[in-house]
Amino acid sequence: MDGTILLILGVALALALGWARTRYADFLAQAPNDYAHQQSGAFDIQTVLNGPMICEGVIYGPTGRVTSRFAADFDVSWSGKDGVMQEHFRYDDGSTQNRAWRLSLQDDTRFEARAEDVVGVGAGVQTGDAVQLKYKFRLPEASGGHVLDTVDWMYLAPNGTVINRSQFRKFGVKVAELVAVIRPANAQEMKDAA
Repeated sequence: MDGTILLILGVALALALGWARTRYADFLAQAPNDYAHQQSGAFDIQTVLNGPMICEGVIYGPTGRVTSRFAADFDVSWSGKDGVMQEHFRYDDGSTQNRAWRLSLQDDTRFEARAEDVVGVGAGVQTGDAVQLKYKFRLPEASGGHVLDTVDWMYLAPNGTVINRSQFRKFGVKVAELVAVIRPANAQEMKDAA
């Protein structure tokens, strides 16, 4: 009987510690207000994400190992409060992917994001030197067609480069993570990419 009680207490403690870690000391514990005090070079998506851009990154699988590497060209344009981010990805396996994000500013801090592989509408917040975007992402049918809960964080570096970290979860379990660098493209890079 004492062994059973100790086992139950041990499991309860492990669950409580896991919950506390996720709530207070994990990627998901971040909140937009954590970055509100960082006003130097505030992340304004209309300014930072504008024009031709280059993106390079890696995707980690559920075991933490890199499963894919990519390079991408972005072209971002704005008309008033509405923007379109055209993305063209080239993966290390030779495959390519195109996506168009449709961005719509709601006020000074909030925006909505839509894309063909996004279920519903993504909710974004820009504050200080960071941007958070939450959305449901549908994998291609070839990858199972699962819908994943996604949280993107973009952080503005002092030189204007954006560091992007995204996590993809199914039933609360992290199944993939993406880390990328996004920066304005110079004329030579655009010529080389063509």
